[in-house]
Order: sequence, then structure tokens, then C-alpha cells
Amino acid sequence: MSSLRPFCLTLRLVAPAAAVLLLLTPASHAQTQAAQAQTNAAQATPAPAQSSDPVPASPSQTTVAARSPEQRGVTSRAIDKVKEVAKSAADIFSRVPCLPPKGGTKAMGSLPHVAGKLVAGKPVVIVAFGSSSTAGFGATSPEFNYPNRLAAQLRRQYPTADITVVNAGVGGEDAPEMMKRLQREVIDVHPDLVIWQVGTNAVLRNLDPGETAKLVEEGIGRIQAAGDADIVLVDPQYSPAVNQRAESAGRMVKLLGKVAELRHVGIFPRFEVMREWHEKQAIPVEGFVIADGLHMNDWGYACFAQLLGDDIIRSVGQIKLGVNVPADVRTYRPM
Repeated sequence: MSSLRPFCLTLRLVAPAAAVLLLLTPASHAQTQAAQAQTNAAQATPAPAQSSDPVPASPSQTTVAARSPEQRGVTSRAIDKVKEVAKSAADIFSRVPCLPPKGGTKAMGSLPHVAGKLVAGKPVVIVAFGSSSTAGFGATSPEFNYPNRLAAQLRRQYPTADITVVNAGVGGEDAPEMMKRLQREVIDVHPDLVIWQVGTNAVLRNLDPGETAKLVEEGIGRIQAAGDADIVLVDPQYSPAVNQRAESAGRMVKLLGKVAELRHVGIFPRFEVMREWHEKQAIPVEGFVIADGLHMNDWGYACFAQLLGDDIIRSVGQIKLGVNVPADVRTYRPM
């Protein structure tokens, strides 16, 4: 496993807890049901074709608000919201469950810094850095993008924790553009965990995977030099548009894995995870990818967030048990 460091992104960490919670979760049970109906429709009927390179959007942020003893009223309302979000998460898996892959062993670095902060009850800041699949293109609602789903899962697991998840995804970008905003949108935020999704648009744009890997390694070095944070790389998605460039995609996946190993950071093998959905769990591609053949749908984002959140929670559990893997040692586990 590995220690990981942060990326840059401007965010407002101070916001009224109640207002933030309304941004995070459905406003009512009726809205939750409506959003789920929309989700089911999107999965049952192919969505209109959408651009593989959507217009860049401004980064948004999701804040899991702090709950102090002086804010018991807010805490009570927060718990109600957590229950609503939990129901929406359960609903989306009611027809097709989200199962952990069983095909071989995958590398996922340990997260000693963020886990230690959660165990100690200290505030935690997570930056989700990436392109359109981080921004949530293809989701039927902002609450169904993966950073929001991840925030909701961590909040259910640690209801008294002060956790902030910042969505720093900008559609159409890859490593060259991301490096330009690395300082401002990641490093300057002083995150405890950076989840860097990268490589898909480089494949689609026929960029050299080797050059992308060099930029990512440089970016990781900058994050690690700037502070004490964990880093997890997320490689390209398995989808028809990416698979049309199979050779380039394969090189990208391998090179990002090597960068993670060399820099002692974690990697979430999204490509292999999604391929297993299709090849071993017999889920049709349209069950997790929208009609553009590239971006995930609500189920895809939800399962991706669930598996990523499970890894974070597992790492925290290891810290609690005193299993603290040194930063320079990568460990492997069956997914």
C-alpha cells in the first residue's frame, strides 16, 4: 500500500451546515423517488447521444458538514438526510447489486494519512480531481456523481466526522490541462486525500500515454512535496469509446500502474473493475455506460463510488487495528 499526497483546488470550506447538507442530499423523499425513477429510465432506455468531450464546467464542491455538540439540531437533520441518501443508494442497486470484483488481485494503496485523521476525529478534506467522469457527466442528478456518492457513503460510516469532498472535475481535460490547475485546485486546498482520475481523454485524443504518465508523475511529486496527503490514481474507464483504442488504453493503464508503484501511491483499477462488470458479472455495457459509449450512468458512478469508499473504510479499519503499513510499501489484496 502506499502513502498519498494532495492536489490543488479552490473551495469554500466554510459554509452553513444546513445549506451544505441540502446541496448534498435529496431535499425530500419525493425528490429521492423522482431521481430514482429518472435513474431507472436512464438505465432502461438509452440516453440521447452525448459528446465525448463535454464543455468544461466549473468545479463544484460537496461538503459533508461538521457536527459539533452545539449543533445538535443540525445533527438530527443531518441524520435524516443520511437515511434518505442511504435509501437512494440501496434503491439504485435493487435490480443489479454492486459486487466487488473477484478476478485476481488488484493494487490499492493504503491511506494512512486520511485514515489516521478519521481515527483521531480530525477534519478530513478529500479532493476528487479529474475530468468529465469526476464532474459527473452522464449522471441524472449532481447527487449521483461519484464524489457525492462517496461523500454520502463516508458520512454514513462516520456520522460524527467533519468530512469535506471537493469535486474538481472539468470535462474534456487530461493531464496537460489538469497540471495548469494543480496548484490552485488541489495543492492550495491542503487535502488529506487526492483521488486523481486521469488518462481517458488522452486515449481519446491519441496523446502519447508515455507523456501523460510523465505529467502525472510530475504532478504526484508536486503534491507530495507540498504536504502530507494520500493519493489514489484512477485509470481510464472500460467503455466502447475507449475500447476502440485498445492498444493505447492498455498502455495507459499499465503506465499509470507503474507510476503509482514508483511514487508509492494508491491506484483504483477502474478499467479492470468495469471490464469485470461486463465480462464476469454479465452486466450489459448499457447497464453502466450511457448512450455516448463513454460516460458512466447512475449505476456505474454509484458502484464505482461504493467500491472506492469500501477501500477507504477498510484502510481506516486497519489503522484502528494497529495495522499501519509503511509509506514506502505497497500491498496487494483481492478485490
